Amino acid sequence: MSRQMQPTFVLVHGAFSNSFAFAPLQAELGLLGHRSVAVDLPGHGFRATYTRAYQTPQDLEGLAAAPGSIKGVTLADNAAHLIATLERAKRNGPVILVSHSRGGITATAAANLRPDLIDRIVYVSAWCPVDLDAGAYYAEPEMATVDPTAFASALAGDPAELGLLRVNFRTADPAALSAFKAAFLADGTDEEFLTFLNTFQPDENLDVGTSSDRAQAETWGRIPKSYVRLAGDTSLPLALQDRLIREGNALTPDNPYDVHTLEGSHLKWLVAPAPAARLLGELAAPAR
Repeated sequence: MSRQMQPTFVLVHGAFSNSFAFAPLQAELGLLGHRSVAVDLPGHGFRATYTRAYQTPQDLEGLAAAPGSIKGVTLADNAAHLIATLERAKRNGPVILVSHSRGGITATAAANLRPDLIDRIVYVSAWCPVDLDAGAYYAEPEMATVDPTAFASALAGDPAELGLLRVNFRTADPAALSAFKAAFLADGTDEEFLTFLNTFQPDENLDVGTSSDRAQAETWGRIPKSYVRLAGDTSLPLALQDRLIREGNALTPDNPYDVHTLEGSHLKWLVAPAPAARLLGELAAPAR
């Protein structure tokens, strides 16, 4: 097959994450013969802020006050950065945009602006706001099982003063670590959980967009789309995933989601990525 006809998977990470999280998945995709690129959104990856105060022994007062490079980064900045990557990838053939968790908000914003760059959009337990702004879903019944205060003890600094959200993922507080594991990787070993936690970065931007950034029928709605449900996800519960699917289908009834399900928690598909890689490979076939 011509390299020009081979799809490129463009992978978009979630909150506090970065391209490093996709390394095992990219290895599996590569071994199956697929091309992929993992994006670091602005202020992520090697552009993230790691202060001396974050190292051990930690200086918690310093950590709470240190400035962060992600301050002021907007959803528009994320979308523009992703679009620049999509433009480069599109020169080589079809593009399949894959997003996870909060990365779905950026993927949706980019799809609203440049649907011509995307041959299929795939959400893996990812946000795709349709009827409400992203933050408003947290007050809905589908999110009733999610405790927004569970990570409170690990918060560092005042988000309003810092201009960003900062979480101390290097805390040794047993309650905080237990809450993190329950939310992200309850079905993983302690070693897997701590390894993944150490790929997280402390800072995340505050802007998740407005009603104008919700999925738009005339642009986003004309892209073939898939939703991969994560059956054991407790941070983005299955009930909310299903609601997002229903809302997307109602917005574009002539172009509904192609829906698939993987077992496991919010992060298990990245820790043990072989099933996800096989599924993505199957989704790539039509793009060829």
